[in-house]
Amino acid sequence: MLLQHLRELIEFGFVQKRTFDGYPLKVEYYLTEDMGQGAIEALRIYQQMGIRFMKENGMEEILKEKGLV
Repeated sequence: MLLQHLRELIEFGFVQKRTFDGYPLKVEYYLTEDMGQGAIEALRIYQQMGIRFMKENGMEEILKEKGLV
């Protein structure tokens, strides 16, 4: 299942795969500069929106417990 998800992420341009010769086989997956890093930035924006919502609605204690504020 993981490999299927990785293939889809590669297909959509979020992830690239690097394979190294030798034994044991070594493969690295990494985020692409445009789509992959862009997705991370979008997630940061969503996180900040969620944090702001929680602060405005009296849930700051939960954020403190998780070390987010």
